Amino acid sequence: MRKIIGIGETILDILFTNNQPTVAIPGGSTFNAMVSLGRLKIPATFISETGDDKVGRLIRDFMKANHLNTDHLDLNPDARSAVALAFLNAQNDAEYVFYKDHPRARFDAILPKVEADDIVLFGSYYALNPQLRPKLVDFLEKARDKGAIIYYDVNFRQSHADEAVRLSTILIENYEFADIIRGSEDDFRHLYKMTDPELIYRNKIRFYTPNFIFTAADKGVEVWGENFSKHYEARTIEPVSTVGAGDNFNAGILFGLLRARVRRVDLPTLNERDWDAIINCGLDFAAEVCQSYDNYLSVEFAEKYAM
Repeated sequence: MRKIIGIGETILDILFTNNQPTVAIPGGSTFNAMVSLGRLKIPATFISETGDDKVGRLIRDFMKANHLNTDHLDLNPDARSAVALAFLNAQNDAEYVFYKDHPRARFDAILPKVEADDIVLFGSYYALNPQLRPKLVDFLEKARDKGAIIYYDVNFRQSHADEAVRLSTILIENYEFADIIRGSEDDFRHLYKMTDPELIYRNKIRFYTPNFIFTAADKGVEVWGENFSKHYEARTIEPVSTVGAGDNFNAGILFGLLRARVRRVDLPTLNERDWDAIINCGLDFAAEVCQSYDNYLSVEFAEKYAM
């Protein structure tokens, strides 16, 4: 059976509304997507590391409760688990402050076996960190050689904008691994000082893959595929929190690919009807998550959607 494998960091998100802590929940960009997929009962494996402390064990138990394989989660006894403070503004968009205490960057998690047409999700600064790079590249090379679909979420935050030039070689290498690239308007503003999706696709993406998904919050989604492009309107909602929107949009895309039985060899032949079904899953998931303080789909929504 095909599976989805995510690789990224785990973190405890503490959300603040009106400068008061509202809720504390396990998070991390790829982690959030994988939890939603686990709740959909998709075979899902998450590769990560966290501290061997109370927060780390809380995260591990949370993964198990949400049907995520924890065989590839490394609990590091020499580190404290990471924490992120997310301050919600009047529009319920988040500004982050991160606290990490890793004495040395490491990547000691045992890597899972990858099969043809499995889907690999990676992204964020985790995918750019030079200290984690050797083992990540080894994993991505094996996934590519096995014929997995590789989905790259750029997710480049403003806090790293001053590193954009220095990290450009690694970023391009990530593009080269990817079958599908997804990035937001903010990502490319921070990376290239560009926000025009057509120019970004033509000048930065198309050389590496024809499959590009550009998200722009309530302005909607632009999609390019082989001989295909289309704009999709965002769902009209009253958001409570946008913290998990992009992560769960990713989960929806991956779920849509599996539900439509899209194999890697099928990507060049996807037509408008195929993309409509896939993108609508992403839009549905993002809209659902924005209507709560959770970083992932509710169990009730996941059970209904998976039917």
